[in-house]
Amino acid sequence: METDISNNQESGEEEKMSKSLKKFLLILNGAMLAIGNCGGPLVLRLYFLKGGKSVWTSSFLQTAGWPFIIFPLIISYSYRRKKKGSRTELFYISPHLFLACAVIGVLTGLDDFLSAYGVSLLPVSTSALIIATQLGFTAGFAYILVKQKFTHFTVNAIFLLSIGAVILVLHASSDRPAHETNKQYFIGVFMTLGASALYGFVLPLIELTYKKTKQTITYTLVMEMQMVLSFFATAFCTIGMLLHKDFVAIPREAREFELGRAKYYLVLVFTAVFWQCFFMGAIGVVFCHSSLLSGIIIATLLPVTETLAVLFYHEKFRVEKGISLGLSLWGFISYFYGELQQNKKLRIRLQN
Repeated sequence: METDISNNQESGEEEKMSKSLKKFLLILNGAMLAIGNCGGPLVLRLYFLKGGKSVWTSSFLQTAGWPFIIFPLIISYSYRRKKKGSRTELFYISPHLFLACAVIGVLTGLDDFLSAYGVSLLPVSTSALIIATQLGFTAGFAYILVKQKFTHFTVNAIFLLSIGAVILVLHASSDRPAHETNKQYFIGVFMTLGASALYGFVLPLIELTYKKTKQTITYTLVMEMQMVLSFFATAFCTIGMLLHKDFVAIPREAREFELGRAKYYLVLVFTAVFWQCFFMGAIGVVFCHSSLLSGIIIATLLPVTETLAVLFYHEKFRVEKGISLGLSLWGFISYFYGELQQNKKLRIRLQN
């Protein structure tokens, strides 16, 4: 679990092992991101569809799963202690990095509120397609903050994924719930777009934090950062819940929930688990590769989320959603084909 992004490798063998482990971690975090990105919005929407009403509670749940990270951290510490003995550090995170994660955590908490507000008013397919605009924000902020380099394959992928989202946005109003006013619908759109822009800023900001810190970034440190980030995001939402007296309302919601009290609490637990997978996967992909790739994976999974919404909530699947699916897959393939070509050129350059 101790792969790092430091440029100082002690040997060729260590560098090779690091690359192999980093590929494994990229796949693992990509899988967690996929599970969270598809499952999180669906379970969160179920909460509102079956009687849940609190936006702050649903915001709180998006990062409340942070204690789950303690278990892999304990395993990592036990492994290090077995190798290094009693001198093993309990935590890697420095005070400056802790402070940076605290600030990003508060921003994430605000993003949780905005996205939960949007999900409370919009169908999953509509909120998901608006979130797809996050790719454009991520690309722009990545260029500004971390000087992200773009190949023509990357530009092509961003263009295709963005066009797919635009096609869906142009037809989004036909999905407006019958019981909602135009004002409520557009508030939902505005809140979701704000969440998209804010998280498009957060991902490159995390990558910038990795680059600016003076300590070596290991995967164990990434998990510690995610735990701190999620803790402060949860604390931000906890304040909102306290001010709106949402904690005392939870038992009443459980009694009135259409699926029953037990399933109400099950929905809350799964919401926390899915969203923790999303956030851990997102910053894990940033660690293993870049914030841009994290944004591309999120955008590519949009049609999958929409398809699941059609299957579970019987939302409409029109022709434009099929076109968006095709464009998203094309963009995804284009990006990874470009990556393969870049790696091939790099290997040839190193051999010469």
